[in-house]
Amino acid sequence: MADNEGVTVQLAELLRHPEDLDKIPFLKSEFIRKKAAVDEQLKIGLKEQLEITQSGMNSIGDGQRTVNQIKEELMKIDKLCAESQNMIRDFPNINLVSQVHRNFTQIETMKANIESFDSRLDELARLLSEDDQDLENQPNILRVHYGLTQLRDIRDDALDQIRRASDASLENTLQNHFERLEDVVNWFDEHIGQACMNLIPLVQTDNKSMIVRLAVIIEEEEKSDQKVKALQDAQRDYKDLASRFKSMNTSARQIRGYKEKFLKAIELSAQQNFDSAEEKFFEDPDKLSKIMAWFFNDLVAVKQGMTELMPKKWRIYKTYTDIYHSLMHNWLVRRIDDPNLAPPHMLAIIEWTEKYYGKMNKLGWSQEELQLPVLDNREIELIRDYRQLIVKSVDEWMDRMFTTDRKSFAERKEGSLDNDEHGYFRTKTLGDMWRMLHEQLLVAGNSGRTDVAEGVIDAMFTALKSRQTLWQKMVNDQSAKYKTPTAEQEGLQVLQDWLVAIANDQIACIDDNAEAGQLGYLSRFQRDFAPLVSPKYMAQANAEVENIRDGFVDLGTHCITTFVSLIFIIDFRSVLPEFFTAKWYTEYGMKRIITTFEDYVNDYQGVLHSSLLDIFIEELADELLVRYLSSVRNKGAKFRRGEPFTDKFKDDVLTSFDFFGKYPEFASIKRNWRVVDYLVRMLESDKTAVATVYEAFKREYWDMQLSWVESALRARDDYDRSMLSSVKAKASEVYVERGPETIMSKVK
Repeated sequence: MADNEGVTVQLAELLRHPEDLDKIPFLKSEFIRKKAAVDEQLKIGLKEQLEITQSGMNSIGDGQRTVNQIKEELMKIDKLCAESQNMIRDFPNINLVSQVHRNFTQIETMKANIESFDSRLDELARLLSEDDQDLENQPNILRVHYGLTQLRDIRDDALDQIRRASDASLENTLQNHFERLEDVVNWFDEHIGQACMNLIPLVQTDNKSMIVRLAVIIEEEEKSDQKVKALQDAQRDYKDLASRFKSMNTSARQIRGYKEKFLKAIELSAQQNFDSAEEKFFEDPDKLSKIMAWFFNDLVAVKQGMTELMPKKWRIYKTYTDIYHSLMHNWLVRRIDDPNLAPPHMLAIIEWTEKYYGKMNKLGWSQEELQLPVLDNREIELIRDYRQLIVKSVDEWMDRMFTTDRKSFAERKEGSLDNDEHGYFRTKTLGDMWRMLHEQLLVAGNSGRTDVAEGVIDAMFTALKSRQTLWQKMVNDQSAKYKTPTAEQEGLQVLQDWLVAIANDQIACIDDNAEAGQLGYLSRFQRDFAPLVSPKYMAQANAEVENIRDGFVDLGTHCITTFVSLIFIIDFRSVLPEFFTAKWYTEYGMKRIITTFEDYVNDYQGVLHSSLLDIFIEELADELLVRYLSSVRNKGAKFRRGEPFTDKFKDDVLTSFDFFGKYPEFASIKRNWRVVDYLVRMLESDKTAVATVYEAFKREYWDMQLSWVESALRARDDYDRSMLSSVKAKASEVYVERGPETIMSKVK
């Protein structure tokens, strides 16, 4: 059940998007290939295990028969010994004299060995000192080994006999006497260890003599350890029988493990090279093949220069290969499991796997023979992780940059904005963001896999859209405190500068100039990723790019719209409520507004992108018209028959046209302002003609709200209920088709 759940989770990771279904044939072939490789490996492994098991069973059977034969022979010998005691006259006395003679001989030998122990040890120390001067050759190593083996056996036998005598004082005396031996043994072991650690250099310098002498020592120690282990096993398995035969209780030698130390030295020597390679790998992952050249050079040296010098039963080339391959596996797995592994390093490891098996094949080792997969068959997972590393890097970069933007926007310190080559206000992080996306796109492209590139590009699309949303929210949050009726103007200009800078950023992202051959950031991004993806994905990506392009336009427009709304809320809070009231006739409210417009345009036209300046003018015109029309709801608004309100309307319109007429958008602005003419006609017409005027108004502006019409009619000094009733009746009769929104959709 757990395995099924694991497979389901893995498939869910691989098939996260609908388009991933196209990858099913590839995934299927990949899994079939891996399954075949695993089946072949299992087949070979099973065959080897069966052979080993059969051989082991045969050995066990042979061993059991041999043990039974030995047991039977020993029992016969025991029986004969018992019978012989009765056959020989005075056997107890003879046996006692024999034991005394044997013990006396052993004591004399032990005495001579102990007396000569120090001089022999001094001689060995002298030989080791000579070898210290020539560690590459160590001419005395065999003599030292032979002499130390004798002295160690003397020590072990002496201590064993003392321990049997249970005399602690004598044991301490002997321990003190043999104390220097351990220092010389350690000295010798250092020489052996150094030789083992330098086996490859010995081969490379063709120092065959040293290699052979070292092999002789290790092999001799291995044989001795095997004998000791066999005797220990016999003593453990046949305690009763062993207690009756002194020959099975006389060895005091312990297992010294030189063969295991020899193998460990090979591993440690290689591990040092891996440790050295680690730093080089992190500095330049592209040179992994060069960094690992020593690995294959060592195996070649073993194959060509060491195989004939070592005991065949060691299978030294296979031994080296197994050790080195295991270390390579461990080194690579540690790297890929490192949470801080960067995408270039992950890619280098992924590409290295195929190269590694190719090189090992040239050395005579197939992938199946190496058994342990060098990356634990995690290649597909690594590709996914590689893609995720890039996505994570993109997300982290975007988060850091937006955190900086948020802080800078909230604090709005002096010097927190830049100017581009045209003098336009710009934020400081936009160029860095696109530079980062370009760099990460290169990293994704280096993988040579469309699925990696497409996954990374999807993440980048998401990050760009998220950034647009976050900027819009931040603009709304920072401008909200200025939109209250009693808001202060302190800091308003800096906020407006930021709104201009943010809007300019959005235009820079999409500012393509075909004539000059200049592309905006987004088009360059699209050009860069096009060669990395499939044609099918490109069609989808083009739609995403257009969606993001629209998002940049919307955000830039939103910043300008927010800027304009702040002008009306802060600058015109005292002017707008006077429209259509008694002060309207005597004050020049429209002129004051237009003068303020001129000041803003003069201040910002040099730092605002030209296309945004056009939007700024249009937004000023539309917002002025909407608020002008909405002023019919002002407290005290009244249109009296005897007052020249039609002339005042005309004066306001002409005043605004004097300003807007200087800009290319004037034709569109003028069309929108025709709505004022309909308002004037509705205000000055006879009561009986109001419904007819409303009908014409409604047919021109289908989204005009009846509540606004009612407010305008109530501002007439001759308003009565019949006038409104006729308009409502006409509204129920008139059918108009819905079309594009008009300016009246904004008039509440």
